[in-house]
Amino acid sequence: MNDFKQLSIDGLWKNNPGLVQLLGLCPLLAVTSTITNALGLGVATLLVLLGSNVAVSLVRNHVASEIRIPVFVLIIASLVTVVQLLMNAYTFGLYQSLGIFIPLIVTNCAIIGRAEAFASKNAVLPSAIDGFMMGLGFLLVLLMLGALREILGQGTLFDGADLLLGDWATALRIELFSVDSHFLLAMLPPGAFIGMGLLIALKNTIDHKLQQREETEAKISRARVTGAAQ
Repeated sequence: MNDFKQLSIDGLWKNNPGLVQLLGLCPLLAVTSTITNALGLGVATLLVLLGSNVAVSLVRNHVASEIRIPVFVLIIASLVTVVQLLMNAYTFGLYQSLGIFIPLIVTNCAIIGRAEAFASKNAVLPSAIDGFMMGLGFLLVLLMLGALREILGQGTLFDGADLLLGDWATALRIELFSVDSHFLLAMLPPGAFIGMGLLIALKNTIDHKLQQREETEAKISRARVTGAAQ
């Protein structure tokens, strides 16, 4: 249970693919102009990461080390093809919006990295948890960046949600404020770089505050023990 808890903390915070490892930045910065795009790409990446970790863990003892990377890439490419066909069939508008970045999931370093670093060395259940938590951490970063850029860029949230969830999701669109023209810096890739830098800075600040608190509590505990001993 402690191992599963640690895997969850690593995927969501301590070893987050987007904020710490800085992997998969190309699609992360390119398509997160809205929450809808971010959610679509994030869910697709999560499913591929979960499936690839499970598949790699299952075959890890049956693949020679010399050819393991090509086999891992083949597994990931197969899963990406399935996801791409499903999106083409059921969320065609979002499929068109994400474009080339759906098949580019195959080259996402976060996926191949977890397959090589973790799934190829561990059993199925821990690999599945690692894949899910890493994918969830990546999805949350996509959503935060997408929300930040959409709010600053056009003053809305969930714009185009019907592309992912169907016509009923049109009601989910929230207009926070009205703008005569969009703030292009927030909607273009340079704005994504700035937003990503702000998110990383925020995480580092929180980590620093938590570390200071832990050090302070440790000093207080040592002082109490020393005082009790005397």
